Amino acid sequence: MPLNATRLGHFLAVVDAGTVTAAGAALFVSQSALSQSLRELEREVATPLFHRVGRGLRLTAAGEALVEPARRALRDLQTAADAVAAVAEVVAGHVDLACLATLAADPVSALVGKFRAAHPAVTVRLADPDDPDDLVARVRSGEVELGVSEPPADLAGLVARPLARQDLVWLLPPGSHQKAPHSMAFVTTPVGTSSRRHLEEACAREGIALVVAVETAPREAIVPLVLAGAGAALVPHALARAAQAQGDVRVRECRPRAHRAVAVLHRDGPLSPAASRFLALALERDSAR
Repeated sequence: MPLNATRLGHFLAVVDAGTVTAAGAALFVSQSALSQSLRELEREVATPLFHRVGRGLRLTAAGEALVEPARRALRDLQTAADAVAAVAEVVAGHVDLACLATLAADPVSALVGKFRAAHPAVTVRLADPDDPDDLVARVRSGEVELGVSEPPADLAGLVARPLARQDLVWLLPPGSHQKAPHSMAFVTTPVGTSSRRHLEEACAREGIALVVAVETAPREAIVPLVLAGAGAALVPHALARAAQAQGDVRVRECRPRAHRAVAVLHRDGPLSPAASRFLALALERDSAR
């Protein structure tokens, strides 16, 4: 029997908010009405979805199994509704997008600006995943429709549309007299991240010993740390240009040049009209480069 979409939405709201009280406040639904909706959903699936622990809720195994299918089902319903609205040239609502922090300034900010200029009635909701794996998981689950990242090795269920090639350069701290980062310590992200992998590969190609001065999980801290003299870094060219406007840093090209591929990821299926238009704009920008 098909599950009630409203109850699925209430279920996900509680999962995301953590409590019935917080979910009710976010949905403008009374706590009693929301609790009743959850009980009705549990009757529909004939199994408990939450453990009631004191005043809190914890997902049962069945509840955990329902989360991703529920997100996909509601996303597909919204896509269907948006498609009908698009026939009447009504473009509103929102598009959910995730991108890596190092891609937020370039190319994502320019794309969002152009999209908003063309479609001012559509809100862009930009998520900040922890790493490429988290981004891919959010796209696969339906939490976001589009993701801007390096193409993953495993594309099962996904489509990767090439967007750009991002040049990577050395960013040297103020007071650097060297023309390359040899014998310097580096500011970098933890082992296993894409930024760290690119740094390791660039150092290997140039015969540079990788000595870590600062390891930072927040990628947005890298440029401020270099500006403060904490060490050198390998960063996208756009970030390096922005850093030069903030302080006396030096920018040097890698030899041989280093770059990374950037793609737009989405599930292998129909997109909402808003997401389709965002994707078309992104690919149009790419074809004009």
